[in-house]
Amino acid sequence: MKHRIPHGSGAKGPDELRHQIEHARHQVGDTVAQLVGKADVKGRARVRAADLRDKAGAMTVQLRVSAAEAGHGVQDRAAKAGHAVQGRAVQAGHAVQGKAAQMGHAVQERAVHAGHTAQGRAGRAGHAVEGTVPQPLRGALRAGARHPGPVVAVGVLGAAAVAGGIAWRRRHHH
Repeated sequence: MKHRIPHGSGAKGPDELRHQIEHARHQVGDTVAQLVGKADVKGRARVRAADLRDKAGAMTVQLRVSAAEAGHGVQDRAAKAGHAVQGRAVQAGHAVQGKAAQMGHAVQERAVHAGHTAQGRAGRAGHAVEGTVPQPLRGALRAGARHPGPVVAVGVLGAAAVAGGIAWRRRHHH
């Protein structure tokens, strides 16, 4: 951007000469300012450092925002996974509970069946024993079957009496 005054073209008057001088001064001033700016290494370094600080600050903010978004994403995925596991655990618990109830019912049915079988056999055995008992004792046997508590007590007392009698006979006969 240099404006040269052609050789041999002089000023045509003092006003034009002043104007040319003023113009040349501005050009020299601009050139000197450019040279001073290039020579001011510290100033340029400060400006560059300020620019880098601004960029670093902006990057820090951007990284924090990205990290927060990633953290929220991980937190959301973990919560969804936790809910899914909890749902599966509840389903498994219900399945186990259902199987346990089925098994309980099956055991109960078998126990009832076994009870009925035992009751039938005991009834048949009772009838068979009743058939071998003399007629006068059958009424007592039926009463004992209806009310087993007193019969057991009488039976224990009778057994004790028999045992006492056997012991007395042994002492007196030997």
